[in-house]
Amino acid sequence: MLAIGAAMMGTAGLHGTAAADEVHVLNWKGWGTDEPWAVEAFEKATGIKVVHDYITSFPETFTKLRTNPGYYDVVVLNAAFIKQAADEGLIQPLDTAQLKNFNDLYPDMRDSPQMNFDGKVWGAAWMWGGTSVSYNTEVFKTPPTSLAVLWDPAYKGRVCWRDDPEDSVRFAAMASGQNPDAPADMNKIRDKLRALKPQIKAFWKSGDEWLKLVAAKECDLSTVWTNNTEAAAVQDKLPISFIVAKEGAIAFRDGMTMGKDAPNPKGALAFIDYMISKDFYAGWVKVGGAPVAANQKAVEELPESSMTRTILATPEAIGRLNFKGPLTDEQRQSYLDLWQETKAYFAE
Repeated sequence: MLAIGAAMMGTAGLHGTAAADEVHVLNWKGWGTDEPWAVEAFEKATGIKVVHDYITSFPETFTKLRTNPGYYDVVVLNAAFIKQAADEGLIQPLDTAQLKNFNDLYPDMRDSPQMNFDGKVWGAAWMWGGTSVSYNTEVFKTPPTSLAVLWDPAYKGRVCWRDDPEDSVRFAAMASGQNPDAPADMNKIRDKLRALKPQIKAFWKSGDEWLKLVAAKECDLSTVWTNNTEAAAVQDKLPISFIVAKEGAIAFRDGMTMGKDAPNPKGALAFIDYMISKDFYAGWVKVGGAPVAANQKAVEELPESSMTRTILATPEAIGRLNFKGPLTDEQRQSYLDLWQETKAYFAE
């Protein structure tokens, strides 16, 4: 069992108190906090039962928080949504003095203005990851360096593209030198996406769909999540790696927040502290499927062969990442409309 006692703030005082019976966690199913070994370790160390409720979208998170005030202790939020949640009074600031692992977080993530504002800390950086370009290492003896490779005629019919409107617009924006959160010229993005038509081998939606395409040697290049690429290389022994292109890659950052009027604030802080610890991350890496920890010490303990450590989590690569900012409803709809129009063009 992981040695989590030292990873958490003074949990001994939580035993035997009514407030310590449960901690209610709101998150995606299968996204770390409900790993059976982790739940078992936390419950054994603290005597606190972990109760999960699940979401299928971030809008659903807001609906649950609005309709169930005072129910959730810990809420996992994409960093882009933390300020909105705070402004609506749905979460409360964290007492970081109670988080022994807080100072082990990457400074730029720990101190991100997406989680720190109004003189308070509203979220503890937890996990992050990227969507980038993967490539077949048997085809590319030297890794590509630019997103332009996706449009290179040499790889006609060999690109597997994630079927997602927001990612598609963001990649086209980066490739055309625009801000992926607020592109100024949507016509240029339309032209860039249409220019992919001869390149596309297949669209994919799930990680399993993508893995089957790669295993069948259908893709020389893909837009795909970096942790899926590493899993395909390490677990499935496929000839694949990824790059952080000179134009950048798309990245997300999730934070641990505390629900407003959390019924068990001490238990919430104990759970958050365990989640951001290097011990938790080591366990998740061991079972597979982990993204990248915001805990710098945890990443530094990854094997030197780790793609996450050597390609994604270097200072140079992190400096090129475009962490997703919030989109308005109007932006989301315009991206969806453009992507549907593009796919219809591909089908002609």
